[in-house]
Amino acid sequence: MAQQLRAGMVGMGMIFDETYRPFFEKAKTAGVYDRGFGDIDVQLAGVATKTGKRAEVYAQSAGDRIHRFQNFVGDQAADQLAQSGVHFGCVATPDDRHFAASKVLLEAGAHLLVEKPSVLTLQELDQLVALADRKGLLAKVVYHKLLDPDHKKLRTLVHDNVLKHVNNGYCSLLEPKQISGAQFSEWITGRNPGTYVAVHYIKLIDFTFSGKLKTVMASGQRGIVGPKDGPTWDSTQMRMVYEYDDGREAAFDIHTSWVTPDNFPGYVEQEVQFRFDNGVWNGHSRKRGVELTVEGQTPTKLKTTINTHYNGTFVEPWGERSQRGYGIEVIERFVREVAFVEFAGSSSGRAERLAQMRKLSYNDLASDRQVVAAVQALEAILDRAAKGQPDCVVRVNDARGGLVLCPPGSNECEVLYGPRIS
Repeated sequence: MAQQLRAGMVGMGMIFDETYRPFFEKAKTAGVYDRGFGDIDVQLAGVATKTGKRAEVYAQSAGDRIHRFQNFVGDQAADQLAQSGVHFGCVATPDDRHFAASKVLLEAGAHLLVEKPSVLTLQELDQLVALADRKGLLAKVVYHKLLDPDHKKLRTLVHDNVLKHVNNGYCSLLEPKQISGAQFSEWITGRNPGTYVAVHYIKLIDFTFSGKLKTVMASGQRGIVGPKDGPTWDSTQMRMVYEYDDGREAAFDIHTSWVTPDNFPGYVEQEVQFRFDNGVWNGHSRKRGVELTVEGQTPTKLKTTINTHYNGTFVEPWGERSQRGYGIEVIERFVREVAFVEFAGSSSGRAERLAQMRKLSYNDLASDRQVVAAVQALEAILDRAAKGQPDCVVRVNDARGGLVLCPPGSNECEVLYGPRIS
């Protein structure tokens, strides 16, 4: 008989529909199997949202494609879900709500998977890591772009020393105006596309090239999705400087926007370039794939530039309909890590298995300190700019603290975080 993992879901927006939903539907039919832990029955047992409307619609439309689940609604929904007996919980809410939901899940004894950015400050990260450690649980964050075949190949070439010593890099992601103006309009007040999207590239840089984060700078533009002098940002330009063991530095620029015209040909435009001592890596979402035009449907209902690697629906050659891609694969991988901890051996060996899964730096919260430091620095710099003090710089592991914000032309620096980052 299959062993069981009961899952909880906090948030049922676009990310749920594109990645968690197809995983849970496939798991209901096929389960999750590995020789190490056997056949696991994975059930979506409960969901937590503010109104419950999306959950009701999904339950009706999915029918027998999904297990029947409890629908928790309101301000206490995450707490009720956490107390319902789920073995792991997934958090896919707006980023400034991640911490509270993650904390109640861990406190209730559930393994955690939270969407990027995991949290917005190192203080919050410290609390979650300590809580997971005390409870003997996995606490992981979704960085699905690390599973992108192009990014995996980049890391392979760096890991194998084919590409030698990164010198600098540039990343760009442009999203259509409907993202900020409609899809996420309820929660973007006071937010910025850099934290929401650029964190994928922060992690790609941090994980692929290692090094020590040294400095963070940022600027941005306002006036389209919010007032020109308000706290809501249309686009951001972020620079991170890393130092490496040999004393050399590399600078990385990340440009992010969510006010690109909806009929822009690329729809979601992604581009990266990294320069090395002996080579250059260029990646572009529109150049690697296919372009599609359907009268009256592209580029809004259907995308002109299709990323079938991330998430695609297919009719397989043998007639089966499927949905797959690295956006779904990263969630299945987490469930396999939970199953390995809980079922791949005797209870006496659980602590060893837990430690093994925590060493996976691609998604473990304890390995995410420099990424969260960069996010916290970006948030602080933009906050100061919105209050009339632009061009601040955040220094990492400064003599005054682990994360120190310095205004231009002033010695009155603010310590954002005291302990050393790494």
